[in-house]
Amino acid sequence: MTKPTSTVTGSASGPAGDSITARLDRLPITRTHRRATVAVGLGLFFEFYEVFLAGVLSSVLVSEFSLSKGQLPPLLASSFVGMFLGALLLGRFADRFGRRGAFLLNLGTYSVFSFLGAFSPNAVMLLVTRFFAGIGLGAEPPLADTYLTDLLPARKRGKVIAAAYTLAFCGVPVVGFLAKGLTEHEIAGIPGWRWLFVFGALGAVVVFFLRRSLPESPRWLQSVGRTEEAEQVVAAFEAEAGSDRVAVPATTEQREPTSAAPVRELFGPKHGKRTVMMVIFHLLQTFGYYGFGTMVPLVLLAKGHDVKESLLYTALTYIGYPVGSALSMPLVERFERKFLVIGSLLTMGVFGLAFGYSDSMVLIVVFGFGYTAVSNLFSNAYHIYQAEIFPTALRSTAASGTYSLSRLTTAAMPFVLVPLLDHTNPTTLFLVVAGAMALVAIDVALLGPRTTGRTVESLSQ
Repeated sequence: MTKPTSTVTGSASGPAGDSITARLDRLPITRTHRRATVAVGLGLFFEFYEVFLAGVLSSVLVSEFSLSKGQLPPLLASSFVGMFLGALLLGRFADRFGRRGAFLLNLGTYSVFSFLGAFSPNAVMLLVTRFFAGIGLGAEPPLADTYLTDLLPARKRGKVIAAAYTLAFCGVPVVGFLAKGLTEHEIAGIPGWRWLFVFGALGAVVVFFLRRSLPESPRWLQSVGRTEEAEQVVAAFEAEAGSDRVAVPATTEQREPTSAAPVRELFGPKHGKRTVMMVIFHLLQTFGYYGFGTMVPLVLLAKGHDVKESLLYTALTYIGYPVGSALSMPLVERFERKFLVIGSLLTMGVFGLAFGYSDSMVLIVVFGFGYTAVSNLFSNAYHIYQAEIFPTALRSTAASGTYSLSRLTTAAMPFVLVPLLDHTNPTTLFLVVAGAMALVAIDVALLGPRTTGRTVESLSQ
């Protein structure tokens, strides 16, 4: 079937009476959309690189700084505490001052402190630098979700955001294999693990300059009363598209607030149910997603594998992250995203328990790969979902504010899961993880709206 197109008549700003939002939804995927997707995906690449770096280096850092079991959890938690604060601060910043400025601020902060972390002389200095690097990266995923949700047409929103995350999740096996290859060597007389921080810092600088050329969100510009600028951005998109615009019903311009909406609206009758759902969601989902990724090296050590073996198994398991993300691309538009989130959560619980019971190398890799692959179907579906269910004026505040809770619980996980693993066994650990996943599935089933294929404006009504 050929794609329906229409030659749009009238001024460069589209047919009379057409709203900016309708004109954005009429667009095909243009060169600027693709450039934005790559720039956002590369920024997310270093977000996930940083998150999983703590897990793969945990066993190395214990040896490097002679850490006790009690000293490791604060080091693992430091970047997540920073991410919690960063998500709260930069999420609101993006709704008040713009998505593009928030993007540049978070990457610049991360790059500086990741570079300083490479030269930490002791564990305390590393803890401090990772905390401030975390502040920089804290809002990266919800900012990415918000920006791409603002920019993309409704019928392509899910697939393109999933593509950005597929690029991003390549950072997970990259950090796994780099850790396996570098931690055993020195480069220029510097221990290999320190180069892992340098790589993250320099990569973020490259992404910073890529993002400088991105347009501001026209939906956000309109929501704060900068309609003329929004018109210019949309007109530039339409000029790129030419006559290749999809025929959608024209709509009258919707009146938007001329400043960022007050946060209290998220807890009012219109949005309160969705806010409560996402609060519960993010308090618990990290036990399954980040809990597995950061605990795998320690679980493998507990099963009797040495550091070298555990890093190899971890790297092989981490291949499932980009693979699962790629598999999600045709699914997030074909199936209702609410049900994809629920189904993937339950499947993660099953694979997690199987991993906990496994002892052979083959089963460890198979179930670990299966878990990580399904977890990225879950991750992509919920990242799309969490931004599209809130209105433009509060989208970043809502997505970042609730997402920040996941950083807080991730920071707490080493204090819960590491002692649990030490005092019980991997099976008990994954029973706790599976229970958390089941509760999250119930939360979404009871409180979540359906979203696939709907415009963000209709979803906020």
